[in-house]
Amino acid sequence: MGFGVFIHRSDSIYDDSPAERYQFPSQYLTRVQASLGDWIIYYEPRKVTETRGYFAVARVEQIIPDPAAPGMHLALIEPGSYLDFVNPVPFSGADGVVERSVLNTQGRISGRAQSAVRPISSNDFSRIIALGLDNSEPLLPRVDADASSSGFEEEQAPFQFEQSRDRVSFVASRIVRDRVFRQVVLRAYDKRCAITGLKLINGGGRAEVDAAHIRPVEASGPDIVSNGIALSGTVHWMFDRGLIGLTDDLEILISRHVNDPDAVRGLINKTGRAIMPRRAFERPHAHFLQWHREYCFKQ
Repeated sequence: MGFGVFIHRSDSIYDDSPAERYQFPSQYLTRVQASLGDWIIYYEPRKVTETRGYFAVARVEQIIPDPAAPGMHLALIEPGSYLDFVNPVPFSGADGVVERSVLNTQGRISGRAQSAVRPISSNDFSRIIALGLDNSEPLLPRVDADASSSGFEEEQAPFQFEQSRDRVSFVASRIVRDRVFRQVVLRAYDKRCAITGLKLINGGGRAEVDAAHIRPVEASGPDIVSNGIALSGTVHWMFDRGLIGLTDDLEILISRHVNDPDAVRGLINKTGRAIMPRRAFERPHAHFLQWHREYCFKQ
C-alpha cells in the first residue's frame, strides 16, 4: 500500500466519477495496485483552463477489469472516503513545487510529473492535505450568539496541522468532513439558496443556508460538491423529506403530498429552476438527482 496521485480532469475522455471510480488503461495497473487500500490525491493538470490543481482526496478500495471496455481497469473508490478540498492546491507556490516527489536529483521537474498515475511520498501527501484542508476563515454553521457550543469547539476552530497529526484519521472524521463539505458547497453557490435565490448573512457573519447532500451520507452519498446543494433551512427540511425535488435539467418539483403547494410555490425563485454554480463540475450530477427522485421524492 502507498499514497498516490491520480490525474483527472472534468472534461476527461475516461469514464471517471471521482467519488466512485477511476478508469485507467492497463499500462498503469501496477502503479494503481500500489495504492490499493490506501489514499490518493486527485490532480487536475495545469493546461486545463481554471485548473483546480490538487483538488480532492479518496481511498482506493478495489481494482477490477472494466467490464464495458476491454484493456481498461477501474479503481473503485471506497464509499464515503472522497472529500473535496476547501482550497485547491496549485502544482507550485511561493516555496516551489508542492509535490517534491516529481523533482529529479538536480531539483528540476522530471517526466514523472506527466504520469497520470504516480506514487507520492508520505511527506508530500501530508503537505498537500494540510494545504487543501487548511481554512483560517471557516463558514460557521448557523448558531445563535448565545447558544452553548459545548462539544463543538474543535469543529469551529481553524484547522491546525502538526507534523505528528494523523492526516488519514483527520480526513476520515465525520465532523471534519461535514465542515469541509459545507465550506465547499456554500462557496460554489455563493452562500445563496438554490431554490429561493435568497442570500442571507446573519449578524455574526454566518450564512443562513445549509449544505445539503442530495444523496445522504447514510445512503452512501459522497462528500463531493456535485452531490451537494445550498438550501435555506425550511427548503432543506422539505428536500430531505421528499416534498421538493429536481429534474435532471434542474426544474423544481413540488410533491403532491405538500399540504400548501401555493405557499411552497411562493418560496421558489421566479425562474422555477434551481440556481446553479457557474462551473459545470460543481453542479448537481444527474445520477444523484435521479437517486433523490427515486428514493426520496414523494411523487
